[in-house]
Amino acid sequence: METHDTSPLGVRPRQTAPDVASNDKTLLQRAVSSCVYVFERVMPDPFVIVILLTALVAALAAAFAPKGAPDVILSGWYKGIFGIFTFAFQMVLVLVTGYALASAPLIKAGLRNVSRLAVGPCSAVLLVFGVGAVATFLNWGFGLVVGALLSKQVARRVRVDFAWLVAAAYSSWVLWAFTGMSSSIALSIASPGNPLNIVEQHTHLAVPLSHTVFSGWNLLAGAVAMVLIPVVFILMRPAEKDIIAADVDLLEAQEHKIEQVSDSRAGTFAGALERSRVCALIFVLAGAAYLASQWMHHGVSLDINTVIFIFLLAGLCLHGSPRRYVTAVTEAAKVTGPMLLQYPFYGGIMGIMGATGLDETVAHAYIHVASGTTLPFLSYLASGVITLFIPSGGGHWAVQGPFTIPAAMQLGASLPGTSMAIAAGEMAGSLLQPFWAIPVVAIAGVGVQRVLGFTLVIFLTAGTLLGLVYLLVVPTWAGV
Repeated sequence: METHDTSPLGVRPRQTAPDVASNDKTLLQRAVSSCVYVFERVMPDPFVIVILLTALVAALAAAFAPKGAPDVILSGWYKGIFGIFTFAFQMVLVLVTGYALASAPLIKAGLRNVSRLAVGPCSAVLLVFGVGAVATFLNWGFGLVVGALLSKQVARRVRVDFAWLVAAAYSSWVLWAFTGMSSSIALSIASPGNPLNIVEQHTHLAVPLSHTVFSGWNLLAGAVAMVLIPVVFILMRPAEKDIIAADVDLLEAQEHKIEQVSDSRAGTFAGALERSRVCALIFVLAGAAYLASQWMHHGVSLDINTVIFIFLLAGLCLHGSPRRYVTAVTEAAKVTGPMLLQYPFYGGIMGIMGATGLDETVAHAYIHVASGTTLPFLSYLASGVITLFIPSGGGHWAVQGPFTIPAAMQLGASLPGTSMAIAAGEMAGSLLQPFWAIPVVAIAGVGVQRVLGFTLVIFLTAGTLLGLVYLLVVPTWAGV
């Protein structure tokens, strides 16, 4: 059977099913080659997946939820679809403004210079993973864009399997997006008065980041994963005959697209305003003044809206003119279609689970077999499963937090440890859930099925590592 890569940037010769018995491949390479082959042919488009997940959740709610009547399921689904619009639009703006920022000449030059450090496949994957991980630890929105765009820059210089490289960028993002400085769960329980600070609602205390993100056990787990994951990627690097390299000519064309935009209104008053740095500077200064005022009076804090606003201001400043920035945003918006289509359906799944009580039914089942020492681990496992249905960090916490935190208090388990176990479970589950991979592969221009074929291996290795941490390390280190 002939196969063809459907990625817009992939270049692949005609080939048959992978020769898993080839003597020039390691055992891991043969296993990964088979996984990728299966994923490309069995896994449907992510939009089909969310439709199937919706049907599954509806069936489970009808069978097991305390309020699983058809009208409740349908009304919860409808409300959930429209209830997630704010979050969905925020995610789209994170992608669009981050992409536009990263396409600014100064940032592109920086990424281009960094990409020169890659001289071969091993250094390429180490570079993409390392830079992506650091950027994501600081802020998940920035890391989401930087990892994908750096992959494109590296792929222009080094011949590697493009999906393998993008999978490394996505894995670096997953590693710290949920347990780094912009972790929605950690920030929620650290913010007094936050509606999602479920710990404060039960204890009247907030949990500082020093007890979660910057705790010794969280940093240790992350440090070990930072070493383990790149090693696994190097070991599972596709054999030469299985490589699907990026189309360098197409990458070059995309690179220069903004600079080549013709100015049909050159010499006119309107054209002068569109190219004016003064117009851009007025907006940037006004925005910077607002942020300075807020941070002086309330302290420096970053939420999704602030990140979007900073990306917007920085992008407009670095592009230098309204016209260039509009062009950059227009190009960025072209990759948001899958997000706009699928996010509301995940909102519908969240709506069904919340309206019918299926979320509490599922989670209460494992609490009955938990103890103070095993609750973090069981919360980690449950979180990984829930992530398949509710991949949104905030929405996930809103579902699992309300019954997990009271259980932790009743069993005497560590509140920070149990909370971060949920974040870590979401991290592991995201290696199999295409929800967050959609913007990454959209920016990079590669098929999500092939990327998830590689991240499956990372799920098995890093997921096992994190499971051991929350089973053996956290109960001792964080206390019970």
